Amino acid sequence: MTAPSSGAEPQTPAGGQAPLGPPKAGVIQAQPDERVARKGLTDRLVVRPEIGALLGAVLVFVFFSVVTGQFLSPLGVATWLDDSSTLGIMAVVVALLMVGGEFDLSAGVMTASTSLVTAILATQAGWNVWLALLASLAFALGVGAFNGWLVMKTGLPSFIVTLGSFLALQGLNLGVTRLVTNTVQVSGMRSTSGYESAGGLFASTFDIGGTEFQSSIVWWIVVTAIAAWLLVRTRFGNWIFAVGGSQVSARSVGVPVVRTKILLFMGTALGAWLVGSINILRFASVQANQGIGLEFQYIIAAVIGGCLLTGGFGSAVGAAIGALIFGMARQGIVFAQWNSDWFMLFLGVMLLAAVLVNNAFRRRAERVRR
Repeated sequence: MTAPSSGAEPQTPAGGQAPLGPPKAGVIQAQPDERVARKGLTDRLVVRPEIGALLGAVLVFVFFSVVTGQFLSPLGVATWLDDSSTLGIMAVVVALLMVGGEFDLSAGVMTASTSLVTAILATQAGWNVWLALLASLAFALGVGAFNGWLVMKTGLPSFIVTLGSFLALQGLNLGVTRLVTNTVQVSGMRSTSGYESAGGLFASTFDIGGTEFQSSIVWWIVVTAIAAWLLVRTRFGNWIFAVGGSQVSARSVGVPVVRTKILLFMGTALGAWLVGSINILRFASVQANQGIGLEFQYIIAAVIGGCLLTGGFGSAVGAAIGALIFGMARQGIVFAQWNSDWFMLFLGVMLLAAVLVNNAFRRRAERVRR
């Protein structure tokens, strides 16, 4: 016979599972893993670097839509999109570099340098425009690679190295242009071989509802899409975030830091070549002092779009939205017939607000990801 138990045995229900009772002494109850817990909509949005810029863009859009009726007219939309496009292209590639923890102060003057190389070779040396474009592309990529190599080789801050490149390119632009043309301007692109076909690719227009839009808008969208995919969907994008967050840690886990940074500087130069090509083929002339000061607008647009000045956090889409805010505000002020000096006040306020908002969003995002 089986000895009777000292206490009543718990009854198992029909479902075959023992009823839940109080935890036994010394037994730790399993807790749900917070890493697989569903996050709320607010938590999912706050980790997106571009969310602050998107809110700012909506506010600027609504404000100028109310203040001036011309802002929403087809011609008005075409105008502020055109204003945003070339700035947006550069803001996106500069944003990738900033996420990687570096700056390029030569980006603005590089747009003029590539335009001048193309124009001088086409108008003065008689080259076909397509060959001149390839030569200016090689020039841009060479300068970008040199900037990246020098930063990594010397360990100097990138803003010092690229400030030197900025001054060198500025002097080169003025000196070579004056030497070749006896002026500080190169013109006459429309009479060169290959101009029509090259202009059709880089500087054409397309019609929507009877309003002409510049093809630079399409280039802006394409560059943004490629950069966004590269940043969030590829191994190279992971490398960019890694080297921007901590270069030492990235190297310790096998990230090719030198190659990544050099490619980022070359990417900025590639964007400058694209903008320079669009400008020279659209306007058919270029000034040797063009582009000076634009590098700060590129950086500001990227910061408004969610990039941190310390690196490791940012968004290509956010930088594009930051450029859109620029275009809407600049043209909105014109449509409202205000003094254009107010734009600089707007720019300063937006920059300060963006820095504060980006820091707050980053801290919140870090808490959400833990």
